[in-house]
Amino acid sequence: MGKLRVTLKRALLGLFILIICIGFGTAFGIFAGALSTAPTLDDIEFNPNKTTYIYDINGKVITRLYKENRIPVSLEEIPDDLQKAVIAIEDDHFYEHHGINYRSVARAIYVDLKERRKAQGFSTITMQLARNAFLSQEKTFTRKLNEIIWTIQIERKFTKEEILERYLNEVYFGHSAYGVEAAAQVFFGKHVKDLNLPESALLAGIIQIPGVHSPYINLENAYKRRAVVLNRMQELNMITKETAEEAKATEIQLAGLKPRETKAPYFSDYILKDLLAKYGEEQVYGGGLKVYTTLDLNLQELAEKTLLPPLPEIYEEGSEIAQPQGALISIEPSTGQIKAMVGGRGNDKFNRAVQAKRQPGSAMKPFIYIAAIDRGFTPASIIEDTPIEYSLPEGEVWAPNNYDKQYRGPVTLRKAVEDSLNIPAVKMLEQVGVRTVVGYAKKMGISTLVERGEKNDFNLALALGGLTEGVTPLEMTSAFAILANQGIWVEPIAILRVVDANGHVLEERTPKRSIILSEATSFIVTDMLRGVVERGTGRGANIGRPAAGKTGTTDDFTNAWFIGFTPDLATGIYIGNDKQSNPLVFDDGTRWGSARAAAIWKQYMSQAVAGKPIKDFPRPDNISTATICIESGQLASEFCPEVQTEIFIAGTEPKDYCVVHDWQRPNQGWDFFGTTTTPDSESSPSSPWSWLFGN
Repeated sequence: MGKLRVTLKRALLGLFILIICIGFGTAFGIFAGALSTAPTLDDIEFNPNKTTYIYDINGKVITRLYKENRIPVSLEEIPDDLQKAVIAIEDDHFYEHHGINYRSVARAIYVDLKERRKAQGFSTITMQLARNAFLSQEKTFTRKLNEIIWTIQIERKFTKEEILERYLNEVYFGHSAYGVEAAAQVFFGKHVKDLNLPESALLAGIIQIPGVHSPYINLENAYKRRAVVLNRMQELNMITKETAEEAKATEIQLAGLKPRETKAPYFSDYILKDLLAKYGEEQVYGGGLKVYTTLDLNLQELAEKTLLPPLPEIYEEGSEIAQPQGALISIEPSTGQIKAMVGGRGNDKFNRAVQAKRQPGSAMKPFIYIAAIDRGFTPASIIEDTPIEYSLPEGEVWAPNNYDKQYRGPVTLRKAVEDSLNIPAVKMLEQVGVRTVVGYAKKMGISTLVERGEKNDFNLALALGGLTEGVTPLEMTSAFAILANQGIWVEPIAILRVVDANGHVLEERTPKRSIILSEATSFIVTDMLRGVVERGTGRGANIGRPAAGKTGTTDDFTNAWFIGFTPDLATGIYIGNDKQSNPLVFDDGTRWGSARAAAIWKQYMSQAVAGKPIKDFPRPDNISTATICIESGQLASEFCPEVQTEIFIAGTEPKDYCVVHDWQRPNQGWDFFGTTTTPDSESSPSSPWSWLFGN
């Protein structure tokens, strides 16, 4: 029996020694593994995620992009009270230890053993920084061992001030706020440098458990925790008792939690796609970029306020997006800078200003008249507004009509443009050639025209905006801006400059430029479109200063347009249902056409240019004038009943007098028998018997 006991004791002792050896070996293995992956001093670089800012042309913040809302600041910008408050409550021996507070370690082990659970931590500020910046938050022995190794290396590489600065920019405060600057803005609506002691103590108290001590979650808990911080600061002689009591009694004014604000959401999404494609998600959402854009938030707010409220609100079954939809785009012609962009209403991501291909109706006609003027036609050229029919390949007959089903007989090109007459537009398109007009539209930036396939845009329906796919408001507005810019196309741009977190300029964008039209052609067509605003279908867009534009309504009232410009700003308005089969006809019987779009354009543009000097469109030197008869388009005589002064590119003026009123034409000689002769000078007789009776 005695031998058995001895044998059993020896076996248990051997087992115990074996377990100790295994445990020691395991611990040594873990420690050796941790050491093998220990960082070198060069490995320790703090690159926390930083918030990217998007700015408008005036330096106002449009939106912020982040995964972690962090705005790094220097230690000098952080109030002394906040630094002391954090040290007091998180690591009161911060300046005395070398990363690990061994007294705290011993105390934590004692408490944990006594409580038989993990009841107390011993992390210093440096250990928290190591964990937050380089490791996970899992509670394992391996992670804690790695944390200690990283802490030692951090203390070797950085000064205490550098460690504290990085910690205060790294630590999480809840509500997506990382670092003290973001926290100051989220909780108090101010910069961290402007915080007082009561605010600083409250922030310091949040760090331990943001989900419990945040004043937005439990204000009473936040005040209690702040009192703990202030008491600890008093115990450490950082503040006096009187100062502590005064701070405890101070009521906190919270800024209020706000949803992540994005002004100009469609514009922001528009440039975000560009940024992500070039810089990647990590850099855009965590690189602290500063993106300077062309948008003017003043114009943007005006655009949203002007375009969206007047639209009726109709919801189709199963849809949360109101109909009809609308789009507005404003471009500065001389620079191509996009100043305002409204892509619709609602929370969808479909940007109708950029992505929606819609039938333009009569807004397509200026391309025809641009081609015509470039080929020698003039505003005084006559075209017949009379019925016409075309036989289609399928055997059908197409007979275009004017919107009012009326015919006006011979009209000038100017009249055809101002009154948006369909038949003259079709006839002019036929004369200059469909391929020619498609070529002009493409040169002016319209990229959506279909040139291949059985169904394409090489047909006369182009004159009425009947396209295979349609056009976008952005491209149409940019094309019209060419006229305002004396024939020069400037690529539309939204981003001016991108700067990294260190202030280095990553890129500066300069738009492409091309001479598309002559100054003379641009001026002539602009002047005809000016007539649209002053006398024609776009009278509702008249803003009392030089402006030009064109209306557009599809036959079935599914789309309504007005695209117009002043010398300094081009703006396109589009209104239509997303489901193109639904017309803009509402329960009260009203139809929304281009007149509505023109009225919105007027309301927006009259305010957009208010206070700016009134400018006229620059007139080229090779523009001449002549008085014409509006019935014949030829030089007017004193007998022509309706005349007007018309502009021409020098050399294209009419050479002959009006033939409509030929029998009364002045400056025509007569012989004795009443036969006509051509006078050689302005002094030639103007009546059959003037040689006898005098002029």
